[in-house]
Amino acid sequence: MTDLTALTIAEARTALAAKSASAAELTEAYLGAIEQANGQLNAYITVTADKARAMAAASDARIAKGEAGALEGIPLGIKDLFATEGVHTQAASHILDGFEPMYESTVTANLWADGAVMLGKLNMDEFAMGSSNETSYYGPVINPWRRKGSNLDLVPGGSSGGSAAAVAAHLCAGATATDTGGSIRQPAAFTGTVGIKPTYGRCSRWGTVAFASSLDQAGPIARDVRDAAILLKSMASVDDKDTTSVDRPVPDYEAAVGRSVKGLKIGIPREYRVDGMPEELDAVWQKGVEWLREAGAEIVDVSLPHTKYALPAYYIVAPAEASSNLARYDGVRYGLRENGRDITDMYENTRAAGFGREVKRRIMIGTYVLSAGYYDAYYIQAQKVRTLIKRDFEMVYADGIDALLTPATPSAAFGIGDEDMAADPVKMYLNDIFTVTVNMAGLPGIAVPAGLTGEGTPLGLQLIGRPFDEETLFATASVIEKAAGRFTPAKWW
Repeated sequence: MTDLTALTIAEARTALAAKSASAAELTEAYLGAIEQANGQLNAYITVTADKARAMAAASDARIAKGEAGALEGIPLGIKDLFATEGVHTQAASHILDGFEPMYESTVTANLWADGAVMLGKLNMDEFAMGSSNETSYYGPVINPWRRKGSNLDLVPGGSSGGSAAAVAAHLCAGATATDTGGSIRQPAAFTGTVGIKPTYGRCSRWGTVAFASSLDQAGPIARDVRDAAILLKSMASVDDKDTTSVDRPVPDYEAAVGRSVKGLKIGIPREYRVDGMPEELDAVWQKGVEWLREAGAEIVDVSLPHTKYALPAYYIVAPAEASSNLARYDGVRYGLRENGRDITDMYENTRAAGFGREVKRRIMIGTYVLSAGYYDAYYIQAQKVRTLIKRDFEMVYADGIDALLTPATPSAAFGIGDEDMAADPVKMYLNDIFTVTVNMAGLPGIAVPAGLTGEGTPLGLQLIGRPFDEETLFATASVIEKAAGRFTPAKWW
């Protein structure tokens, strides 16, 4: 039999339906792969082996009765940001030590209702704040990809680095992730996987630990475009518990995979041609243009003039919302508690010990921009810029553009502990330069592998769509995927 962990979700679904493999066998194969690899990759924080086996057994029983759900028996990894009932949910932070919620996030509840199996909780940047998965309390995640002839450990991107690494290394069939400024698309690009950030409001945020509430959105990371479509169909829903979730029917995204793109207008934003862009990345972008043109799409140069303000505006809005959201972690009701002379001292000691350096930095930035005397100068200005960024996209789409094609990241994966990145946080923040506009405007965006660097590491392209038009993204991404092929790292772990 083929190695079961090599099967895509679509292939595993077929094998389970044909009874050529059972959910129990599939789950055991993944648990074995995790046991072998996680010591080197650090993708999982917690492995829920007993729960996975029980869920797989229940799936096999439903399959035998002909009652299989859309994801019946499919083993998934869950980012540590999603509340999972009775299971470690700590946003990879020391301040939530020992927290096991007595409730389930809406996104994961949707997956379990469709028959998916939980393998465990995946590592991530602390509170989703990071672009390299180096800020986790549980240590950095290692990218399964390596440069040719090198043993240098590379970052998998962040904040959903554990999700991307686990999918790329075949330690789960697919994974949940979240995206506040690029945290699905950037790690997908760094690991040769597919990641989609759906339109804001497409997936419920209830039961997902908040970073920046007006920007956060859940989505899947998967091995190919079809698997991403299958996962998003199950993850998406309206939810009375989340007033920002949108009451719209969830389409059959999988039906859009392979759909013709003939006649579609694809915009190429000139502002995404940044100084110092690596030649290899530009070459891959041009290939993407040609692939879509050959498939019958019309390529149109467009302008998004306020793009240059997106990153500074994002790094005002996101920390401001974070400083508000993270005020609830005080050591009183749950998680870490440090002793103090009085309650104020206890708060201060708990937060000093519980939050990592990057989280503290963003809380301080956010508190500063919201403070008296600076609120109008920074936060209100950033929100005005955000409106202009959104309007740029609206004007382009009003001109008949169906989707935009851009690079997903300004480079391929860099080394863990990169001195330039460590010395200058702004250099790290620049990893989000192509992705933050999508969150600021609430739009859907997908990252799809498009090629390899000369050193053999993945490069991804990004497609940005109209609100709630994820179907066009799946159709156009599948054209790029078919032309570029699929990419799997050489196994060294």
